[in-house]
Amino acid sequence: MRAPTQADELWIDLIRHGEPQGGRLYRGTKDDPLSERGWHQLHNAPLEAESYTAIYTSPLRRCREFAESYGAAHQLPVTCEEGFKEIGFGDWEGLSPAQLAEQDPQGQANFWADPLTYTPPNAEPMVDFQARVIAAWDKIAASCRGEHLLIVGHGGLIRVVLAHLLSIPIQGFNRLYVPYASVSRVRVDPHAEPTLYFHNRANAWQGER
Repeated sequence: MRAPTQADELWIDLIRHGEPQGGRLYRGTKDDPLSERGWHQLHNAPLEAESYTAIYTSPLRRCREFAESYGAAHQLPVTCEEGFKEIGFGDWEGLSPAQLAEQDPQGQANFWADPLTYTPPNAEPMVDFQARVIAAWDKIAASCRGEHLLIVGHGGLIRVVLAHLLSIPIQGFNRLYVPYASVSRVRVDPHAEPTLYFHNRANAWQGER
């Protein structure tokens, strides 16, 4: 593990939550807790508690409850960041991909092909989601220089952050694979371009496609 070497460097590990109760759904802001398997996935994730200085988390239970448990176990401060909530899927929330394939196959195809252009019915527009995530990210990055943070979040959050840092057009958002309990690490240096050190590190294949 390489610790920060400059006072203004920031290292951030991003972990996606584990499997929630109910399995794979367009969950969005639906506040389901983790399943037993989801807790197991997170407890076996390749995290480095001795290196972290603080934890930031989405306020939704599938992220927050693990963040609070991990923070208490390792004496790390935990902050809930409202800007890190998952994108709201509107009328799709609570539906599985298979159910949506029956109810709105073209809409599902349109969203995965170009989420910037296509917004599900009554859902949060991708441009709004991107703006609130990046605003929260920039606030933390400006105030936590010299630290090594752990962010516990959602697949959408991690995709938006990585697309932002790597200058990937947001239309390509869905091409970034982010399975449950996988970890990505970035370095943010105000004097250089951001660096992705690794993506989707996990102790074992989680079986989610």
